Amino acid sequence: MKTILRILLCAAIALMPLAAGADDIATLRSQADAGDAEAQYLMGYYYAEGIEVEKDMTQAARWYERAAAQGNAAAQFNLGVCYISGEGVEANGEKAYDLITKAANAGYSDAQFELGWWYAKGVTIATRSEHPFRITQSYTTAAEWYRKAAEQGDGFAQVNLGILFNNGQGVKQDHTEAVKWYRKAAEQGLALAQFSLGLCYGFGEGVAQDYTEAVKWYHKAAEQGNAEAQHNLGVCYEYGNGVAKDTNEAMKWYSKAAIQGKQKAIDALKRLGITD
Repeated sequence: MKTILRILLCAAIALMPLAAGADDIATLRSQADAGDAEAQYLMGYYYAEGIEVEKDMTQAARWYERAAAQGNAAAQFNLGVCYISGEGVEANGEKAYDLITKAANAGYSDAQFELGWWYAKGVTIATRSEHPFRITQSYTTAAEWYRKAAEQGDGFAQVNLGILFNNGQGVKQDHTEAVKWYRKAAEQGLALAQFSLGLCYGFGEGVAQDYTEAVKWYHKAAEQGNAEAQHNLGVCYEYGNGVAKDTNEAMKWYSKAAIQGKQKAIDALKRLGITD
């Protein structure tokens, strides 16, 4: 199973500030000029999003930098992302890594997740810049950062931590622990976690085998467009695992997966006599 990559934009934040009016912006700017780190961060956000000011990534980065220098973790994270993309600043992988690490060490869950992702994949950040930064793959370090974010309720970190426990990557293989983290993410609505939890129930890994529960979780993921879950749900309907046999329902879910290019689903449809 593949981990989920959350695409980062320079204006990405965990909690979106409320829209401001002109008077509010003037007050905010005054507070920022006086050295208020949160106001400086918000000014950066407003410039990044073009809220009540003309969008200006250079100004956004400048305000993020002022807030980051005072230890504002959200600003450190956003400025780090700017250094990856080269928006408002010259791209620089080392600066990006340092800033996002500072945010992660301060407890910022988005930064913790990103570090976990980087270490799990072994990536080079700011690849198009003159200063790319290579991160050596380490599942052990990935698990450490995923856990920090997962314990704060980050669903993406929870499912990825579950995957590491399922595969025994960076941690001792523990299917029960994998189920624990899959469930937390699945209950937040993440399709990959729902599919993964369905697999655990279907194969009896980390939980007692229960096809009815497997179908329940496959269904939730399938409705969100997860092709693997759609295929597996089709299998359940075709063979009556956890549900009454229903060839029409099986073909429905196989078709949805086939449209997304899942060869297993295409083969299943052919087996059932559907060739188009």
